[in-house]
Amino acid sequence: MEVVGILSSIIISLIVIGVLVIVHEFGHFIVAKKCGVWVEEFAVGMGKKVVSKQVGETEYSLRLFPLGGFCRLHGETEEGEITERSFLSKSVWARMAIMAAGPFMNFLLALVFLFGLTATGYIIEPKIASVLENSPAAEIGLQPGDEIYCINGTRIHIYDEMQVEMMQNGSTPILLEVKRDGEIYGYELTPQFSEETNSYLVGFTPVVKNGLLSEKLEGNDTATVWETIRYSYYAMINYVKLTASGLARVFTMQASPDEYGGPISIVKVVGDSYEAGLTYGISAAIQNVIYIGAVLSANLGVLNLFPIPGLDGGRILLLLIEILRRKPMQPEIENKILFAGFVFLMGFMVFVMYTDIMKIF
Repeated sequence: MEVVGILSSIIISLIVIGVLVIVHEFGHFIVAKKCGVWVEEFAVGMGKKVVSKQVGETEYSLRLFPLGGFCRLHGETEEGEITERSFLSKSVWARMAIMAAGPFMNFLLALVFLFGLTATGYIIEPKIASVLENSPAAEIGLQPGDEIYCINGTRIHIYDEMQVEMMQNGSTPILLEVKRDGEIYGYELTPQFSEETNSYLVGFTPVVKNGLLSEKLEGNDTATVWETIRYSYYAMINYVKLTASGLARVFTMQASPDEYGGPISIVKVVGDSYEAGLTYGISAAIQNVIYIGAVLSANLGVLNLFPIPGLDGGRILLLLIEILRRKPMQPEIENKILFAGFVFLMGFMVFVMYTDIMKIF
């Protein structure tokens, strides 16, 4: 069963990664087409071609290593003849749109996944349903109906954002702003540690709403379509913020190995989530995998926007420099920068995979 579990985890992980890559590359593909650029190849995977098929002017291929993918655009470098359908013949804004389209599609996919999960699950609002006795919330006089508006100056839109702020704050006193009857009231309190949840709490039960398509729990209102969209949007933004800060810590070598991982960690997380969901049924297992897909999609979008040569963000940075200089960078210099970025990314990938392997032992 253990071997079967590992194989199923690998297969499910490859499907999830494949979907994320296809959606990402489709963003580049469709915007390039709209801008009149010839997409020579749409590839899923890296390395040697396994299968390929020519459809119209574009070759669609599946490559040996099922991690990553690319769209090969005609005239993406100054090697060879530059025609009106070359990438480099387009305006700097068109080229920037093509580069940004991949990460944008990953954010959109994360939003769609989260909308589905929210619609079939439950919404927990940063709003007080009841105040717990002998809690910090009771001591400062919070009331049912109060909405948590800010924590230490950070605007709170959904309960997940509040949990993140509380986790990062620990036992340090916080400045809590609540909205009551249209007015904002400020309080200072010290969170209370809960051994049951292993976290620091204010001390109240939040308002829970039924999802649009979920089983209706008696006593709970059902969220509207707009509330579902809003909740999904801010959940996605929350993942983007966490990913950006986490990647910044990784690239500056401030993060511990437990905070990041590569393909092996992804397979393990997907497998563990799927197995945990199966204890409640196949639908719960699928929901868990979709949740991981949403998080990974947001991660992929953020990672590709980092201003590192070789990533979409690196290309966008070079285009911004071109706008400021009002002329393209010399091809030799740009190629050297892109090659240095590629070497850095390959080295970083090796480092992450080494960290993954060390976690096993």
